[in-house]
Amino acid sequence: MENAREVLVIGGSRYFGKRLVARLLAAGDRVTVLNRGSSAPPPGALHLVADRNDEKSLTDALGSRTFDVVVDQVCYTPRQAALARRVFAGRTRRYVMTSTVEVYEYEDSIALVREDAVDAREMPVDLQLPWNDPEFLGHHYGEGKRQAEAVFAAAPEFPYAAVRVAHVLGGDDDFTGRLEHYASRIRAGEPIAVPAANQPATCIHVEEIADFLAWAAGEDFTGPVNAASHGVLTTEELCTAVSAQLPEGEVVLQWVEVGEVSPLSFYRSYGMDNSRATRLGFTFGDVRQWLPKAVAETLGKGD
Repeated sequence: MENAREVLVIGGSRYFGKRLVARLLAAGDRVTVLNRGSSAPPPGALHLVADRNDEKSLTDALGSRTFDVVVDQVCYTPRQAALARRVFAGRTRRYVMTSTVEVYEYEDSIALVREDAVDAREMPVDLQLPWNDPEFLGHHYGEGKRQAEAVFAAAPEFPYAAVRVAHVLGGDDDFTGRLEHYASRIRAGEPIAVPAANQPATCIHVEEIADFLAWAAGEDFTGPVNAASHGVLTTEELCTAVSAQLPEGEVVLQWVEVGEVSPLSFYRSYGMDNSRATRLGFTFGDVRQWLPKAVAETLGKGD
C-alpha cells in the first residue's frame, strides 16, 4: 500500500496485543513486533528479538529502522520508559504507551475519574527504586506505570499518548484467571470474598481495547486518555453474569471488612471518565451489553 505506515509493537504476543497486531495488519500497515523471542508474531508481521530492558540489545535489533508509530504494550517502569526515550528519539513520529486504570489507585472518588486527576507532568520519578525486582514491581504496578508516564511527559522526545486501560474482560485466551476465580467458586458453591462496602469499576472488552489502540495509533492527540466502556460494573453483577453460564452453581458472597478479596472486587472505586476519548472520536460500547458474551467466551461457552 502506498500510504502504509511503519508500526512497531513492543510486546503484542498475547491477549489484546495480538489482536492489535491483527488489526494493524488488516488495515494495511507494515507491522514489526519486538519481543524476547518467546512467541512468534502473527503471519504478515516482521519479528525482532531483543530485551527491551537492555539498551544495546534493543538498539542492535532496531538497526537503522524508523517508524511512524510505536505502540509499547509492556512498559511497566520509569527505567523502561527512560531507555525507550533514548532509543526511539529520532526513530518515531508517535509513541503510544499502554498504561492502566491503576494509575488512579489513590484517587478514591465516587465520580468517574478524569485524566487530569493524575498529571504525569507533576509526578516525581525515582529511577533508583528496585524496579527490576519482580516482587517489588508486582506490589507497585500502578506506581510503575505512573512514573513511566512521567518520564515520557517530561520534555518528550516525540509526541506520545498514554492509554489508561480499564480492567479487560473477554476472549477465550484470558490468561488472568479472574473470571475463572468466580466460576470455580460458583460451581462449588464456595464463598466469594468481596468488600462489605463493595465499589464498582469500569471495564473494557478485549476486542474493544484492541480497536481502541489501533485507532489511537492513527490519531494525533497526546497525553493521557482513558479507555473504558460506558457504565460501571459491580461484583454482584459480575457474579450474576457468571452464574448465568453455570445454572447448577450457587453464588455465595462473603462480605469482609479488611483483607484479601476476589479479583475485580474493590474497596475503592475504579471508575474512569471516558469523555475525552469520546470527544476525540472513539465510540465505546456498554459494559452490560457485552458482559454476557465476555463471560461465555472466557468460560468456553461461547459460539
